[in-house]
Amino acid sequence: VQLQASGGGLAQAGGSLRLSCAASGRYTMGWFRQAPGKEREFVAGIMWSGGSPYYADSVKGRFIISRDNAKNTIYLQMNSLKPNDTAVYSCAATGRINGQPKSLLEYTYWGQGTQVTVSS
Repeated sequence: VQLQASGGGLAQAGGSLRLSCAASGRYTMGWFRQAPGKEREFVAGIMWSGGSPYYADSVKGRFIISRDNAKNTIYLQMNSLKPNDTAVYSCAATGRINGQPKSLLEYTYWGQGTQVTVSS
């Protein structure tokens, strides 16, 4: 499974960015982020069917994860960005088809990250 994240960049606080991740195969997909000096953390996940997206509390109500299986692509729409959203964002895939995997250990495949920087 090859994963490639894109769409990062610089945004002002309150602004928006959309990340994309090209991914083939029937996998549950997740977005994670890692800020400088911090551990990688779960951001959002979505099942193969596209139903029941789930989020970390820190982004709930601001970020939206979605997928277009015809294009083999998942998206992370990030709205109302805050400076503490600054991090390297990575997409990941897992073969789990039940539950809501949030742990790094539950994900098998990882793509290279894309930098998101939010200025105040």
